[in-house]
Amino acid sequence: MNNKINPERGFEELEFEQRLIEAQKVMKSYKLDGILVTTPQNIRYFTGYDSQFWESPTRPWFVVVPASGKPIAIVPEIGESEFKKTWLDEIKSWPSPRPEDDGISLVKSTLEDLNKTYGQIGAEFGKEMTIRMPVRDLFKLKDSVNTNIVNGSDAIWDMRIIKTNAEIERIKFICSIASDAYNELPSKLRIGDTEREAVNKLKIDILHRGADNVPFMPGISGVGGVSQIVCGPSDRILKNGDILFIDTGSTFDGYFCDFNRNYAFGEISSEVERVHETLWLATEAGIKAAVPGTTTDEIWLAMNTIIQDAGAIGNNVGRLGHGLGLQLTEPPSHRPGDNTRIVENMVLTIEPVMEYAPGKMIVHEENIAITKDGSRLLTKRAPRQMPIIK
Repeated sequence: MNNKINPERGFEELEFEQRLIEAQKVMKSYKLDGILVTTPQNIRYFTGYDSQFWESPTRPWFVVVPASGKPIAIVPEIGESEFKKTWLDEIKSWPSPRPEDDGISLVKSTLEDLNKTYGQIGAEFGKEMTIRMPVRDLFKLKDSVNTNIVNGSDAIWDMRIIKTNAEIERIKFICSIASDAYNELPSKLRIGDTEREAVNKLKIDILHRGADNVPFMPGISGVGGVSQIVCGPSDRILKNGDILFIDTGSTFDGYFCDFNRNYAFGEISSEVERVHETLWLATEAGIKAAVPGTTTDEIWLAMNTIIQDAGAIGNNVGRLGHGLGLQLTEPPSHRPGDNTRIVENMVLTIEPVMEYAPGKMIVHEENIAITKDGSRLLTKRAPRQMPIIK
């Protein structure tokens, strides 16, 4: 079914070398002797290592990225053999699970062996990150190691927020195949389907077209719109007058798309048509505003002005788009006060939302990459008129 040429999975060693060079520049600007990462996305970013075993929380995994030299992996013995296939030279392991010392002594000695210029190590303490180790062990490490462990999330996001061309290629690919599946979906939907059946039709098609995984696909329906966009699908039967919202965060080689489409069943009211047109125009405005040198606040304003002028009574989403990459949602956020400066090779979602009546909300979302002159769509633009399922 997939006639597209897939990008190769995995990256050349040169890609990781370049990421490390840029990361070490950022560490210097933040006065860090290194960073300690524990989450799957950050470990994958610096090493290329991935495993379905991330689903098990039993064993912690660590990578130390020093201010000079290559990253050092500190991993459970169960993962050592595969880690040796990465571009890293130094891999330390221990027999895990071992709650009395689950890698902490190895992490401590590794951090203490780093060259000390600033006396501090960054860790995943800040916004839109978690640290994947027992809190008890984190306290033990902080109390015993001879360097300060500080918030390094801002530094990590400075590294990850600007994508390489190879990263963008993977995001574009998953956006493209998900777009094709969305466009094909109306021919497969029927009045009388359940939300779950509709979502599964889309999910199966995306996988057949070449996606690696579909970890995120809420499907919600309601007469004239939806009240929320985070739960579902359910076994609710789709009927005349319903709007079906389906969002997908599908992945290829670890990288996400994140965009939705809306489908009307049986008939569509003039008010829903008006709101959908408003959101289509707001999306256009957001795309045009997303150019190097502008800010996330200005992108938000371009969309929000159109939505408010059309009579929006609010929305419960809190922002009108965000960053995208190895995570479904990443910084920055299109919202007042975020004020992130837009630069070339950011990947963003443009996501205007409009609640036009109590409990009736419609969302429109596209994915873009910032170029030196403006932006380019990674998704295939949604139809201006909402598809109607008879």
